[in-house]
Amino acid sequence: MDISTHEYINTVYSVIPPVVALILVLFTRRVLLSLGVGILCGAYFYAEGDLWGAFKYLDHITSALFVNVDGGNTFWSDKVSILIFLICLGVMTALMTLSGGTRAFAQWAQRKIKNRRGAKMMSALLGVFIFIDDYFNSLAVGAISRPVTDQFKVSRAKLAYILDSTAAPMCVIMPASSWGAYIITQIADILEKNHIHESSPLGTFVTMIPMNFYAIFALLMVLAVAWFQIDIGPMRRHERLALQGTPVEAQEGKNQEEIEIKESSQGHVADLVMPVVVLVIATIGAMMWTGAQAMAADGRAFTVLGAFENTSVTDSLLYSGIIGVLAALVGPLRQRLPRAELVHAISMGTKSMFGAILILLFAWSISTVIDNLQTGAYLSGLVMEHKVGIALMPLIFFTLSGFMAFATGTSWGTFGLMLPIAGSMAAASAANDPTTASMVLPMLASVLAGSVFGDHCSPISDTTILSSTGARCCHIDHVMTQLPYALSIALISMIGYGVLGFTESTFAGFMTCTVLFIAWIVFLLIFNKRHPELEEA
Repeated sequence: MDISTHEYINTVYSVIPPVVALILVLFTRRVLLSLGVGILCGAYFYAEGDLWGAFKYLDHITSALFVNVDGGNTFWSDKVSILIFLICLGVMTALMTLSGGTRAFAQWAQRKIKNRRGAKMMSALLGVFIFIDDYFNSLAVGAISRPVTDQFKVSRAKLAYILDSTAAPMCVIMPASSWGAYIITQIADILEKNHIHESSPLGTFVTMIPMNFYAIFALLMVLAVAWFQIDIGPMRRHERLALQGTPVEAQEGKNQEEIEIKESSQGHVADLVMPVVVLVIATIGAMMWTGAQAMAADGRAFTVLGAFENTSVTDSLLYSGIIGVLAALVGPLRQRLPRAELVHAISMGTKSMFGAILILLFAWSISTVIDNLQTGAYLSGLVMEHKVGIALMPLIFFTLSGFMAFATGTSWGTFGLMLPIAGSMAAASAANDPTTASMVLPMLASVLAGSVFGDHCSPISDTTILSSTGARCCHIDHVMTQLPYALSIALISMIGYGVLGFTESTFAGFMTCTVLFIAWIVFLLIFNKRHPELEEA
């Protein structure tokens, strides 16, 4: 296809499919229908109005979700590995429930954790410390925390917010994570192409951490929300009804894909903790192993950072998921539970993930459509066309990256497109005016922050979808209850990037965000009239 003569690729029309899908999601609250309409709209544009061509294109992108073809060899795609990992997590959860591990852990937590604040803080801290990968974070922490938060009548929407706000924000600032490894690789390429040799890729990444205002203050917001019981917007209703014993999901008859399994009375805390610990260790080990294999294939000596940079995240999650299921089988087998109950639990665990899998398939499909229409290239081109002062660039890149990640549902895709653009523009500006050299890293950091913000808010983001899955929360409820928190931190970050740009001082920008954040929390504590029944015990 000759892209240069295509009427819709890399034009304003390329923005229409994601915008249509997002508007429909927000107004109809029907995710699959909305994504389906967006996909059909994009296919129609891609085929330039040819209905038969649009149908063939849809068949092509659907097949590509499951199968890759390389040099005549056919093999399953990375997305299949993610789907299998999801099923493994569902089966693990079911087996831990069957063995009585979930019940035993909830009873133990009730003795150790005294109130709702403790339950939420436990979930938040687990999200902070389990930072290997955002998929893994949302699902694993959700499986551990859900029995405890349910026990203390914390709404599923609040748990989903905690999961989502500790997953990507934590992964994006940690070098030893799948996100960190990917970003460091991107930075290395940018430094090499722009002949910047003052710092190593890892050193550059670490230097950029305090410039990632959104990630840092989103994490602090989670801790403040958990500790001070800050409920704003739709979250208030979810928390109030959960505390009354009639959560929104039950009241409105929403399907949460709950697992209906008879729990054993012989379970121990270890029946839940041991499989999760094994899963964590297996994930780290698999990431190191796949990374080491890739390095060996290229003839390079093994290093820990090199292994993380070259690891196959999807294969690692697949291997660790299978190992996790085997570990979760230990409890039921030790108790000699009936085979029929075991088969039923595995069946229910698999079924519990079907809703999330369908949403992910639709989200991946519209992401492919958006990528083929070059929506991201069109949006980034707007920045290249309009020359703006260097002082405004961190703010502009934060905003544009946020919108792009929100519209496309992918932060990694936004990283891949926007980081090289930001790096090239910053390097070119520094070459023309050496006094602007200090703006290179802030511009790159603002792309990372904006991408996480947009991904955090997007209803078609896989991380958002998996956070609602991990919490067993209605997906759209999670999106709507999370928005007020995310938008407030984004506004604080925008002001911080404005200050950083004009002062060229990371400290000034960070302190501005800190003062605004504290003022915002104080405002919420003083003026947000909380329902008396939500006060902590």
